[in-house]
Amino acid sequence: MTGYLLRRLPSALGVLLLASFVIFLVLRAVPGDPAATLAGSDSSPDAVAAIRHDLGLDRPLLAQYGTWLADAVRGDFGRSYLIGGSVSDLLGQRIGNTVELTLGALLFAITLGLVCGVLGVTVKNRIGQTLLSAFNSLSLVVPGYVTGFLLVFAFAVTWPVLPPGGHESILADPQIGFQYLLMPALALALPTAAVLARYVKDGLEQALGEDYSRTATSLGIPRRRLLWRHALPNALPPVLTALGMQVGVLLGSAVAVEAVFAWPGLGTLAEQAMTRRDYPVVQALLLFFVAVFVAVQLLTDIAYALLDPRVRLG
Repeated sequence: MTGYLLRRLPSALGVLLLASFVIFLVLRAVPGDPAATLAGSDSSPDAVAAIRHDLGLDRPLLAQYGTWLADAVRGDFGRSYLIGGSVSDLLGQRIGNTVELTLGALLFAITLGLVCGVLGVTVKNRIGQTLLSAFNSLSLVVPGYVTGFLLVFAFAVTWPVLPPGGHESILADPQIGFQYLLMPALALALPTAAVLARYVKDGLEQALGEDYSRTATSLGIPRRRLLWRHALPNALPPVLTALGMQVGVLLGSAVAVEAVFAWPGLGTLAEQAMTRRDYPVVQALLLFFVAVFVAVQLLTDIAYALLDPRVRLG
């Protein structure tokens, strides 16, 4: 396993390097000038030029990229142009909240995906199958921010049992923190849960159709035991791969969901930075998301090999 990680490390670093260069170039191609925004609408061209010089925006593009990359390797992402403060400090203040929301959404997605996938195989009546299919389809096609608005309307306005927005750490106060976490995590989790449910259902149907399942059934092994002890473990590796791919979807959807619930995480920080064209903050956020995605893919490959002995990392 260690050898596999060492072999994958150069390619992972190469992906991060390429991503950093693309992110840097794309942001510089976006219309707008942060120096002009800082100077104000009534500023003179000389004032704007002076601010561009102070920010280093008048230097050659490759020189700007080289300086930024060298600082980023040391963990210094510079200072925010417009939000204010160190970019590293801004990320540090928000990352815990986003991790809390993402982990909560992952737990909901895994639980709902497994339950709906298993019910899709075990429920045989037409009404049950129709309800499950409708739930999965709606969860898949309705965006997380729309689900968020519907949840707020239902459980914070019409039936006020949950707070409509805000944040309280679940570690500081588990009861209050869970109330704040429930709706945004559920809104973020439903599309991923629908994807996982389809993979679970397809995997179980394939596993139950294998020769060993038919043999076990003919020997009188109860279907429930066959489902949980044999079919489900064999159906999990593709589900795990899909889950690893969905982490990127969760991070991307968190931007809109955090805005709906006024959740003080990286999503709302990204919204503020992109609206104000705050290059250092946006660059650091995008690079962080890419790094998380690469790390999750590595962990997914390792977990896949642990679940399926037929796979060898090497």
